[in-house]
Amino acid sequence: MPAIAGIVAVAVSACGGGTPKLLQSSSATTSHASVNGPVASTTPRAAQQLGFPVLATKNTTRVNGSDPVADAAGVAVAVFPSAAPGTHPSAVALAPTNSWQAAIAASVLMAPPLHAPVLLSGATALPAATADALAYLAPTGSGSAGGAQVIRVGAVPTVKGLHTSAINGSDPYTLAAAIDRFVSAVAGQPSNDVVIASATSPAYAMPAAGWAAESGNPILFVGASGIPGATRQALLAHSKPHIYVLGPSSVIPDATMKALGKYGTVKRVSGTDPASNSVNFATYRDPACPFGQACAHVPNSFGWALRSPGHGYVLLNASRPLDAAAAAALSGSGDYGPDLLVENASTLPKPVLTYFLDYATPGYTQEGPTAAVYNHGWMIGDQSAVSVSVQAEVDRLLEAVPQAGGNGQ
Repeated sequence: MPAIAGIVAVAVSACGGGTPKLLQSSSATTSHASVNGPVASTTPRAAQQLGFPVLATKNTTRVNGSDPVADAAGVAVAVFPSAAPGTHPSAVALAPTNSWQAAIAASVLMAPPLHAPVLLSGATALPAATADALAYLAPTGSGSAGGAQVIRVGAVPTVKGLHTSAINGSDPYTLAAAIDRFVSAVAGQPSNDVVIASATSPAYAMPAAGWAAESGNPILFVGASGIPGATRQALLAHSKPHIYVLGPSSVIPDATMKALGKYGTVKRVSGTDPASNSVNFATYRDPACPFGQACAHVPNSFGWALRSPGHGYVLLNASRPLDAAAAAALSGSGDYGPDLLVENASTLPKPVLTYFLDYATPGYTQEGPTAAVYNHGWMIGDQSAVSVSVQAEVDRLLEAVPQAGGNGQ
């Protein structure tokens, strides 16, 4: 097995059967979470050796990879435990590490009907973590994708012994457009909604990955000089879709917004920095939520519309764009949570803190905490991405608390 130490408490074996082995991280960045095997009561610092509080707290779980390749492997096995019938994925997406844009665009492959988590690879050979995870996942083959077990995106290796489909493109724009065509063909029609992200400002594009995995809305890219031809052609294929531009005018200029108006209705979702941009995307809905009323996603609306507790949240470091693709399967399953960004591993950004305080902290009344709704936070990456102090703060913010009139139990 590769030496990658305590990604998450997930098990991976070489062939999908027998006694599973633990995925480990390539650099042991913490003494709190070795997680190399069973821990006995006589083991020194037994609680820390079990992985607490790094791998998990009562309201959070960490995918403890030192790099996005390891994170993607950990997430895939967490989402698809592959240890009992019905728990294997039908297909896995294999996305390139040399194109964060293609990897983020590939997140849409996690949406129905494919439900394909993203694994990552360079061009020449599968990384050990990816190869081990793929062997353990043992995808069964997607009927929606012609029986493909692996969907290869861009410049990634051929996987021997598995039925594959390939999505090709010469640059990030053509690759994203090709992914869009593939998804449209699988779904039988193009999506009515399209997300436009910047190909040159990855931190502002990252929140699109989780939404694509949940919604099936494709991600297309624009550049600093406008709309590339591949993106134009893709938009034409959607026949006047609703177009949502993710990021402020400093990232995607108003002139580009105006040009996009030729291809459909255009609205912008943005924030002044990556953290606020992710928060505003997490709360956004079109059509807008009525003032003073509860906000929720409804059929035919666009956006997470998460302005109430009882949800999942995925924390990513803005400097690791490939982690957005690696973590996308968590947004398209389980707690279905939006991506929220930190820019400094040791600090929870004020916009994210305010969001949790305003919308995420559950309360309970005289019925007690067992009648409350609950949150869950995923920390993506090791402590160089999201520190344990931030994880502990998030754990506290996601905890159910008594409201006025509650019994305080």
